[in-house]
Amino acid sequence: MRAATRALHAEVERTGIFRDLLAGRATPRAYALLLAGLLPAYRALEAGLERHRGSRRLHALAERGVYRARAIEHDLARLAGPAWPQRLPRLAEADRYGERVARAGEGDGLRLAAHAYVRYLGDLNGGRILGRVLARSLGPAAAGLAFHAFPEIPDLDAFRARYRDAIGRAAADEAETRELAAEAVAAFRLNIALAAAVAQAADAAR
Repeated sequence: MRAATRALHAEVERTGIFRDLLAGRATPRAYALLLAGLLPAYRALEAGLERHRGSRRLHALAERGVYRARAIEHDLARLAGPAWPQRLPRLAEADRYGERVARAGEGDGLRLAAHAYVRYLGDLNGGRILGRVLARSLGPAAAGLAFHAFPEIPDLDAFRARYRDAIGRAAADEAETRELAAEAVAAFRLNIALAAAVAQAADAAR
């Protein structure tokens, strides 16, 4: 999956809201729009992992300490108020991303491993860097944000290595490995589309 998505990973960082966040240019509202856009994917991913918690291949990925949906909801309430679902526009790109993850959870749910790779390993790697950038660029609005904090995981480096290994062991053969790589590519493309849509929505609100 890493080899298949390397170029797309770089493209995500150059696109829309992610480009602005990494450059320290994002506003609290733009960041809230991103979180709201990611929430459907996280909800679908976490619901799918819980549904497959008893699966021999996926049970190690159902680690609640890394789940992000509740943290996102907390942050959205801080950034946009408790009425954030009414105050922030619902983006079609966010719905498409969530629907793709929900479909990945059908059947044996194997393709959820690709979405765990894109989302959770991303959160545990570059997401931690992004959290430090946000702490500087958002100023007081960044205080108390939970998305980039993992209080239930005492050793993030050890957890990240273990989680990556669990994802690597999810595929049973070469065909399944290719299936997961293709799903990860699709996830990155959905992220790119979402990043562009969030930036456009943020610009329109200025």
